[in-house]
Amino acid sequence: MTAVCEKSAETNSWLIKTTDTVIYIEQTVGCPLIDNLIEVEKLERVLRTGLFLLFDALFINIAYLGALALRFDAVIPREYTVHYPVFAVVVTITTIAVYYFCGLYRKMWQYASVREMYNVLIGVTAASLVVIAVSYIFIYPESVMKPMPRSIYPIAWLLNLGLTGGSRFGLRSLREYRNGAGKDKDPLTSKTVNMKRALIVGAGEAGAMVARELRNHPTLAMEPVGFIDDDYRKQGFDLYSIPVLGRREDIPRLVDEYRVNDVIIAMPSAPGQVIRGIVEICKETKVSVKTLPGVYDLIDGKVSVSQLRDVQLEDLLGRDPVQLDMDSIAAYLEGKVVMVSGAGGSIGSELCRQVARFRPHTLVLLDNTENNLFDIEQELTGRFPDLSQYGELADIRDERHIKQVFERYSPQVVFHAAAYKHVPLMERFPEHAISNNIYGTYNVAATAKKYGCETFIFVSTDKAVNPTSVMGASKRAAELVVQHFNEMCRKENLNSRFAAVRFGNVLGSRGSVIPTFKRQISEGGPVTVTHPDMVRYFMTIPEAVQLIIQAGSFARGGEIFVLDMGEPVRIIDLARDLIRLSGLTPDKDIEIKFTGIRPGEKLREELFTDQEKMGATKYSRIFVAHNGDTYLDDAQMLVSKVLQGYGLNDSCEARELLTALFPAVKHEQAPIQLEVSQQLAQVCEEY
Repeated sequence: MTAVCEKSAETNSWLIKTTDTVIYIEQTVGCPLIDNLIEVEKLERVLRTGLFLLFDALFINIAYLGALALRFDAVIPREYTVHYPVFAVVVTITTIAVYYFCGLYRKMWQYASVREMYNVLIGVTAASLVVIAVSYIFIYPESVMKPMPRSIYPIAWLLNLGLTGGSRFGLRSLREYRNGAGKDKDPLTSKTVNMKRALIVGAGEAGAMVARELRNHPTLAMEPVGFIDDDYRKQGFDLYSIPVLGRREDIPRLVDEYRVNDVIIAMPSAPGQVIRGIVEICKETKVSVKTLPGVYDLIDGKVSVSQLRDVQLEDLLGRDPVQLDMDSIAAYLEGKVVMVSGAGGSIGSELCRQVARFRPHTLVLLDNTENNLFDIEQELTGRFPDLSQYGELADIRDERHIKQVFERYSPQVVFHAAAYKHVPLMERFPEHAISNNIYGTYNVAATAKKYGCETFIFVSTDKAVNPTSVMGASKRAAELVVQHFNEMCRKENLNSRFAAVRFGNVLGSRGSVIPTFKRQISEGGPVTVTHPDMVRYFMTIPEAVQLIIQAGSFARGGEIFVLDMGEPVRIIDLARDLIRLSGLTPDKDIEIKFTGIRPGEKLREELFTDQEKMGATKYSRIFVAHNGDTYLDDAQMLVSKVLQGYGLNDSCEARELLTALFPAVKHEQAPIQLEVSQQLAQVCEEY
């Protein structure tokens, strides 16, 4: 039994992890049980190493005596047997010493792999060469004994390789046999476990790792019976003694033939249409379909059975992974002070996670919701213990507090993700859309300019294109505010870059359509869709954030970058897919109800305005919206009106302001004459 002891700084308790169980001990100082376990572990290690040394000494001599016997047809001449004890001592000590320096006594051989096989090969080969050198340099010239026949050395090398390697890998085989022999038993309780039979789709590296873990961990209660792979070259071959049984179209037949309970999709980088096709095939069989996370989630590149989960909508809409230019990103983030506003939100929190990977000097988390801020602080502390991070509970509209934050940290890079995003709510409260989305952006951007921020990236939305909603209009206005400050920096020869990144919906963000659909399905329906022809662009949160960060690496200032959103998806199709993934049938088990388009909504979102032209960048997934210099006059006018309109407490006046700026935003009530706030003019005079 091996034991690992850990002490919890939070609970002041001890944690003992053994191969069989986990024990928590409430003890503030040295625990006798823990001390005893450590001593036992040390003794076990000494005994284990001693056994390896003993058996290696035996194998070494068997190899050389066997080589002599083979050389002389089992009748070894006396002149060799008389002096063999001297030769045996030299060979044994030399070989074991080489084994030690090659690390053969520091391996856990019951988990040996191909890498350990190379270690054995190197160790045995190096030992044989050293033995030959020692023999011909120190033993034979001194006439200590008659030189051994040269032919025994390659024979002994081969025998030694088989004995040493075989003994090591025999431990792994023994462990696998013991696991296999009791695969229907729980190793802790010895009770019978109902093993599920699994079919693994993908006979690649990920599939092989899944199969190996399932074989080595009987507590998972899942036995792989075969692989599915469309590569014809793999058909009929075995992987870990598990056969490749056929292609994906064979799944229904194989499920019946092998009584399969679960289908595991082990293809983390597969595009969404491939996953969708497999799920469609599996629907005929009624089996449970599980998958591994996509490449966006497998940040460390490791695959584990513990990551297996049910197929999600994100898997069906999966897109090719983003190829990041890591050097260019590190050049503007590594060692810098980076601030993320809206740090606790869906986009903001993912920005924090991904920025932390590039080792910034300091990461400032700014949010106006304490629970969100607390959650992201705790997560980053656990995942990045060496990260210097500071949380700031602040409202982006609070001029005094934002100034204090910039004075305290002097952020060099700002990702501005704080915003109100819900279209129906902003239709009801347009004054808050102006104050938060427009003036809040103005306040943060103005302060960033004042304190010499190097890069300011504003997170926008496709709803800002030809806006018909209050929320979309406020985000378009914020884009113009950002361009306004970039133009000011250009005129004043300041080394600051202000740019915006525009994209569509992200999957799984708070309050978005997918969590709403999931809740409605769990409640038994109906699932509400506004219109059968409603379509939206979708991408995953990690994908969007990776492209936002990449855009910041080459922004020159003033650009509105537009992310490649792929093809738009019908909302009704999303609803049906989610219902099917829940094991239910659309329109039979769960009703789909059409509620009508809400105020401010469009059937189809756009990515470029009528005046903008799509331009390519050096990154295929990032475009830029070209609009010449026409935006400058718009921005100057907009900033003036926003400063006048900030502080409006009347929703009708707020809507009138937005309608004056963007006529497509619909009037809800009769126009009301706007009045300029003298107080606001004083507040913003210094800008």
